[in-house]
Amino acid sequence: MEVPRRTQPTAFTLALPKPASSEAEEAKQKAEEEEAAAKERAAHRQLLAIEEMVQSERNYLRLLQVGTVTIRSNLQKLQPPPPNLDSLFLYIEDVIDVSSRLLSLLDQKQVQPGNSLFLQTLCDSFLSLSSDIESSYREYLANYNNVTLVENGYKQKEALWNEIVRVIKTSAPEVNATSLSFFLVMPVQRIARYPLLLQTIQKHTDRSHPAYALLEQTAHTSIALNCRINEYKRFREVADKYKKTETLSIKDKINRLNTHSIAKKTARLSQQIKHETGIKPKLVDEEFDALEGFFYVLEHGILELLENVETYLLHLQGFLTCKTEEFDLDMDGEKAPICYKEITTALRQWILPTFEKRVRTLIHKPLCALCDLLVGPRNLIRKRLDKLLDYELIYDKSSLSYEEQAVANTYRTMNTLLLNELPQFNGLALQMIWSMLGTFSCLHKDLASDMEQLFQSFAQQLPHSSLSPNAFWGWAESAVLEGARRLETLCRSVEDTLKAPVVQPLSPSSRHRLKQLTEKHGSGKIYQVIGAVVGSRDLDLNLAKGELVAIISEADSRGDKRRWLVDAGGRRGYAPSSKLLRYHQPAEEPPPSPHLTLPEDMTAVRRHSYSPEVQPLSVLSQPCFQVFAAYDFTARGNHEVSIRAGEAVRVLEPHDKRGNPEWSLVEARGGQRGYVPSSYLTILPMGTGPAGAHQPYC
Repeated sequence: MEVPRRTQPTAFTLALPKPASSEAEEAKQKAEEEEAAAKERAAHRQLLAIEEMVQSERNYLRLLQVGTVTIRSNLQKLQPPPPNLDSLFLYIEDVIDVSSRLLSLLDQKQVQPGNSLFLQTLCDSFLSLSSDIESSYREYLANYNNVTLVENGYKQKEALWNEIVRVIKTSAPEVNATSLSFFLVMPVQRIARYPLLLQTIQKHTDRSHPAYALLEQTAHTSIALNCRINEYKRFREVADKYKKTETLSIKDKINRLNTHSIAKKTARLSQQIKHETGIKPKLVDEEFDALEGFFYVLEHGILELLENVETYLLHLQGFLTCKTEEFDLDMDGEKAPICYKEITTALRQWILPTFEKRVRTLIHKPLCALCDLLVGPRNLIRKRLDKLLDYELIYDKSSLSYEEQAVANTYRTMNTLLLNELPQFNGLALQMIWSMLGTFSCLHKDLASDMEQLFQSFAQQLPHSSLSPNAFWGWAESAVLEGARRLETLCRSVEDTLKAPVVQPLSPSSRHRLKQLTEKHGSGKIYQVIGAVVGSRDLDLNLAKGELVAIISEADSRGDKRRWLVDAGGRRGYAPSSKLLRYHQPAEEPPPSPHLTLPEDMTAVRRHSYSPEVQPLSVLSQPCFQVFAAYDFTARGNHEVSIRAGEAVRVLEPHDKRGNPEWSLVEARGGQRGYVPSSYLTILPMGTGPAGAHQPYC
């Protein structure tokens, strides 16, 4: 039997507790390792964020250049090119410029993103260009709505849009873009991405970094920049909405009416009445009121200046149309008139046309453009008043609903927009006015110099060139006044001639029609056609010049007073009122006079307007005669005079200015002179007139 062997005891080590100092050191070492690893990870993430910002900026710039240069040039080669193509790329050149400048500043330092100085270079570059970035992006973003409208217009034309897509894919095959908005929306996205990228870099940058404070400032600047761009875009949208002038018909205005708009306009009117009557005070903004008053002063001055310039150019054009050199005035041997003719010819053909062209280019055209610019601020000021009336209704409320808050925001936006933009507009408008007035003065100075040079070449040939300046101006003033007096006399003579009554001679058929129309309508309705009438509408008459018609109605069935309903002796229809003239010849025998009775043995001689030949007056046995009004006559114009039956008159001329014996120029009681029908006068021997008559004219 085998005896089991005794196992040997196993050796073991007794674990003694470690000192506390060694455990703390291990924990500290571990924390330091973790902190170093975290810093390393943060630095790595910071580097990735910086590289992402720089590299994305380079890719962004490259794609913008592809869309703006390559695709745009290829689209312009289409026949015909897409309409409004240039408006799509408006302000994008400024965006490309500021982006390329940012990358250029980074490249100039020749510092890699891994270098600690690169972050400071990036922040300095961004801050130095922040104002340029804001000015370029805000204009592009404010115009982006127009970009979408133009592109949507392209999409409505299928053939054109397919051609545009083909050009885009051919020009940039690596991008796989299918529309222009793929490129044009990039600035909108990029400006909003700057704060995100900078905040990401800031998140992974240690606060002890020397450029941390600068990075924080750059991030805040990018956020503020976006806020200001959005605010500017909102202002522009409000301005574009309210500055437009809509030409609506009455039907369109009625279609726009609804209960909400009627209630809103009624509330505004009520508020306005309360202001005018003093029931409720108006919110006063002294700064805006001063700007508004100055704007209206400028507007009035600009409109007055434009009216004066247009009148000036009209008179100048009237002088240029007077081509005196085309008339042979038989001036052989007369040096002075020939010199004046040559001077006038030179003025009309050379000096004044050049002057007129410069005035239209440098004064009239800019002034018209400035007047067009007044429409936007004027509409905004009017809309601001409407929004102010709406705002006053909710001004005192402690809490506002969503719609009321929108009303308040709209008013504040418009008020802020006008306070910011109106001073700039007023200043630029005033500067333009002063510039145009200065230009106008310089143009006249050049005109005077050219005219002086012209007159010096004729100075020795003119009769009064040897006079002293005072004597010459005295002679010139007297000559001008004398010429003006002669011209005024001539104008009065022509005016008196034109105001003389016009009586067209009548044919036998016209006399028959005159009698027929007079019996039917009365003498006061008889008119004569002064020009051929050709009917162009239904119920229009064709009338020859000189025909007599009777007026039935001085308007057509629609109330148009330019077409009169007339009776042409059986035919009835419409004729233009501008072709009809009142027929002045007495159309019927005057009524018997109750004031004048002739002796049975005395025969009075009368001149009848119907007689083609004027009967000579018979000389009575007595040497003196009396001329009396046989019938009442009421003047119908300034060139006629009213007389009463039995009134003694003095015949100045037995005919009018055209030699027509149907009218006589007489002097009535009180020294009044004018024309009366010759058939209304009678001649009686002295002493046979009615009692109380004037003394006879012998």
